Amino acid sequence: MTAFDQPSALHAADAVLARWQHDPHALVQVLRETQAQTHWLPRELLAHIAAALRLTTAHVEGVASFYRFFHLRPVGRVHVLFSDNITDRMAGSDALMARLCARLGVAPGQVDAQGRFCVDRCSCTGLCDQGPALLVNHHQVVTRLDAGRVDQLAERLLAGVPPEDWPADWFAVEDHVRRADVLLQGLPADAPSLPAVLSRTPAELLAEVERSGLRGRGGAGFPTARKWRACAEADAPDGQRCVVCNADEGEPGTFKDRVLLGRHADELFDGMTLAARAIGAQTGLVYLRGEYRFLLPQLEAVLQRRRANGLLGRNAGGVAGFDFDIAIHLGAGAYVCGEESALIESLEGQRGTPRIRPPFPVQRGYLGRPTVVNNVETLVAVAHIARRGGAWWAGLGTPESTGTKIHSVSGDCERPGLYEYPLGTPLAQILADCGARNAQAVQVGGPSGSCVPASGFHRAIAFEDLPSAGALMVFDQTRDLFEVARHFARFFAHESCGLCTPCRVGTELVVRRLDKLAHERGAGRGSAFDIARLQELDALLHSGTHCGLGVSACNPLRDTLAHFGQAYAQRSTAAQFQPGIDLDAELSSARRATGRQDRGAHLNTEHGA
Repeated sequence: MTAFDQPSALHAADAVLARWQHDPHALVQVLRETQAQTHWLPRELLAHIAAALRLTTAHVEGVASFYRFFHLRPVGRVHVLFSDNITDRMAGSDALMARLCARLGVAPGQVDAQGRFCVDRCSCTGLCDQGPALLVNHHQVVTRLDAGRVDQLAERLLAGVPPEDWPADWFAVEDHVRRADVLLQGLPADAPSLPAVLSRTPAELLAEVERSGLRGRGGAGFPTARKWRACAEADAPDGQRCVVCNADEGEPGTFKDRVLLGRHADELFDGMTLAARAIGAQTGLVYLRGEYRFLLPQLEAVLQRRRANGLLGRNAGGVAGFDFDIAIHLGAGAYVCGEESALIESLEGQRGTPRIRPPFPVQRGYLGRPTVVNNVETLVAVAHIARRGGAWWAGLGTPESTGTKIHSVSGDCERPGLYEYPLGTPLAQILADCGARNAQAVQVGGPSGSCVPASGFHRAIAFEDLPSAGALMVFDQTRDLFEVARHFARFFAHESCGLCTPCRVGTELVVRRLDKLAHERGAGRGSAFDIARLQELDALLHSGTHCGLGVSACNPLRDTLAHFGQAYAQRSTAAQFQPGIDLDAELSSARRATGRQDRGAHLNTEHGA
């Protein structure tokens, strides 16, 4: 176990609290930065933080227990988390994790006796193009794992070598830009400067975005200008409005924002600044997913340079009276925080629970102020549109789906990475370009998107045909699509925030039913009854949950049932319903307590036994 040095831990917390000016809305950041020094968050430490922020200990514990990256029990000084996306598993991550645990002599989730290390799993780390990958202390990432690298990692962990002394090439993250169009190529050298663009009136900037037909690139596809206009026109009692960049790229299989943040941070911050000018905002916030903690120093350096150059702060970009700055907040491992209202809750130091809407964030968002939330790709596109014109962007793609779209391609293909095309490009072209051979299906838009069979590869990536948040996971003929759907079901059950019963209970029931069909508790227990119950659960989740997570949780199940029904049929071979448990074994303790020796008596209906 990792010992708790109370004086040292309280001193560390006090320094963090001072840095965040004892702001209760910064609770998630205070917990994150404190834990980075203490490794875990004992109750005494949480109580201390609560008192300093004038919050109840129950509230602070409630927030800390919500996020996967906060630990209320001891973990190792080096906490190794294997990425558990389906593409990592396809590349052998399960065997590699078992190999590391065997070398270290620990079970998954177990801390070694000296408190040196522990090994476990986390959701997708956004490194699907160079997996299997793992996360170290929620900070560094190690890519391109194989047996040799795992053995070397075990040697260093056993020897107590800290991560900062591991080989530098372990931490190398490649961008893998395979096809660049306008966004991934960056702004042209002769593009107007940001101050020149900011000299336009807010109305002119808003009209340009409206002319472009830009729709949000996070998956929902809501018209960007309509969202901005609603925010600009909303009542702001204290005169304050906010721009939030959703960089919580948590959809498994998606990694485009990782590359945009690394390569095109200036365009992102330009887009946020232009949005702020258009709606009259003073505050900008980037919500950066916890798995991308390794990008934070570089992003902070870019912000500091921009402040020094007068692009942020008072009279930003040389515009008198336009005071705007940007801060970065890190998430702590909660997929649901990709939903904009849950993200705002997290920014305010709360559990990331989606809000009841209306009011919408554009009416009442961060700290009750009108707030625009756009994702990274959308804001980078704004930086281009403001300089090259809305008509230019509208001339790309299709009339209903203007511009380009960046796709994160991974799985069974020769060249995983980023591919940018005008919207309206057929899925078949992307598969040909990435070297996908003998593909039987593609998961478009991540688990919450669509599973498209080979018969649908002619479809176009566009809002009017096949919308996508940007992930394309390829599965060839060797893959079992039932197991793919089961893996995604486990992901949704794990990531449910637990607020509403249909999602909290329903996602778990889906997992249990799929596990039963998978014969994990004995062969021959699947029947048509189980398929019918899965369809009922799909209908319930799709219509009765609080937010989009529950609504989309059964998308992989529905699509694979429709297109790959044989994978389910071969597991539901029993003629009649079969229980998912061994009832006789469950009754054994009752028989012992009553002195009975009649195994199978529950099956004897002749005498009413």
